[in-house]
Amino acid sequence: MSKEMEFTDQNFDQEVINSQVPVLVDFWAPWCGPCQMMGPIIIELAEAMGEKAKVGKINVDENGKVSSAYGIMSIPALKIFKGGVVVKEFIGVQSIDVLKKALEELA
Repeated sequence: MSKEMEFTDQNFDQEVINSQVPVLVDFWAPWCGPCQMMGPIIIELAEAMGEKAKVGKINVDENGKVSSAYGIMSIPALKIFKGGVVVKEFIGVQSIDVLKKALEELA
C-alpha cells in the first residue's frame, strides 16, 4: 500500500475492522488546519509502512456513521486498529516517528 487509503462508512468494516494488518485511521475534515498539516505525514507514513499496515483517512463530514460510532469530538483524531479494535489513540498533529513506532510495535 504505497498510498494512503480513503476510508468511508461503506468500506470501513471491510478495510479496517476485518483487516489482517494494523490500520491507522486519520479522522479529519478539509476545513481543519491541523488536519491539513497531517496530510503529508499520512502519505509519507503509508509509503513507509508498505504492506505491514494500512494507513488512511476518513472525512468526518462525509462519514458521520463511523465518526459517531467512535465518538470523534476533536480532529485530527488518529486511531490504530488491530483485530478490529482500537489499540492506540492520538489527538492532534503527530510526528511520523511517533506514528510509525506505534504501528511497527503492532505489525
